[in-house]
Order: sequence, then C-alpha cells, then structure tokens
Amino acid sequence: MLNDEIREELYRLQDQKYRDFQSKLIPTADPDTVIGVRTPELRKFAKQLIKREDIAVFLNDLPHRTFDENQLHAFLLSESKDYETCIAEVERFLPFVDNWATCDQMSPKVFRKHKAELLEHIREWLHSEKTYIVRFGVGMLMEHYLDEAFDCSYPEMVAELRSDEYYINMMIAWYFATALAKQYESILPFLEQHQLAVWTHNKTIQKAVESYRITSEQKEYLKSLKRK
Repeated sequence: MLNDEIREELYRLQDQKYRDFQSKLIPTADPDTVIGVRTPELRKFAKQLIKREDIAVFLNDLPHRTFDENQLHAFLLSESKDYETCIAEVERFLPFVDNWATCDQMSPKVFRKHKAELLEHIREWLHSEKTYIVRFGVGMLMEHYLDEAFDCSYPEMVAELRSDEYYINMMIAWYFATALAKQYESILPFLEQHQLAVWTHNKTIQKAVESYRITSEQKEYLKSLKRK
C-alpha cells in the first residue's frame, strides 16, 4: 500500500541526530512523531511521488501519523501544477497543520499565477480560529503581495489581527519587517501611528533592524519608534 511504502522510505531516510535537533526547534510537534528526514531529501522525495497516479491515496490519508509525512504533504502541494486542485487540497490540509515548519514551507508554485483568486482564500484564512491557518494566510500575503501586486489594503488586513498566539504574532512581525524592506514608505506609517500591538510592533522593528535590505539611516529611525 502506498502509505506504507512512503513511511518505510521516510524511515530509510532517517537521520537520528537531525531528528533530535529538529524536535527542539518545533515545540508544538510531538517529538515521538518526528522521524528526522532532512528537508532536501523530503523535497526530492515529493518530486518523485507527485508523478504517481495514486498519490491521492497519501493525500487523503489525514491526519498523518508523523511530522515528516505532514512535511512531505506540504512539499507535494507545493509541486502541484493545477490551481483549482491545489487550492482545494490546501484548504483540506490546513486544519491538520500543527507547527510553524509545515506551515511556512508549504508554498505552492502555482499560486504565483493566480493572485486574484488566491486573495479571496487569504481573506478567509486570516479570520480563522486556527493558529496555523492564520499564519499561512499572512505568509501568503508576504510571499505574493509585497512586490508588483502590493496594495496598502493588504498590510491593513494584517495590522488588524490581534492574537495571543506567539506563532501568529511572530508571522505578523515577519510580514511587516519584510514589507518595510520592500515598501518602506507605505509601511512606515503603520509603526508611526501605532497600528500594531506593542509586542508585534517592537518585534517588527527588531527584525527590520537585523535585515540587510534596510539602510542604516532607516534602521536608526526605526529604533527611535520602539514602544514601552
């Protein structure tokens, strides 16, 4: 059976030292579910599996038993070439995502050509009650809508978010720090006008100051905007 074949291959690719290291980086994942397959190996495996006609057997087998299967699932969706199929599968998989790594590493290439349609899903994801669905929505805004597709209404959507969840707030800060690097003049007022929660505001500045894409002069000014 395909699922057994996949699990057997994942254990064959296991790196136990990497498993121990990885488990510490992903506190929301049960350490007992981490096999310890390195990301390049998982991506390579996904590219092989995506060609199989019976891959739906694995994609339909939710929830998966292991962290590495979830990672593999994310990489398979990232390789999907049909937008309608991909978005439907992403919607089905997102409720089962339980950690930042799987959330952040799921990046379907086909989304690049379907920004208008994707935006409607992002609006829904941002209003989810599930941490990693919200985080994924912010991540997609950061990945696809900070360059030629940028519009000031998008950071406004992110600025309106309020959460007690660390992994949501960190993604908001990451979004605004990246946005400062790409759309500095448009994003700066969000900090000057205190439109973010205090913790997220200060974390945004910290991450922006650490960025090589922001000038020294900009960094000095951003530091002056820190809040108590």
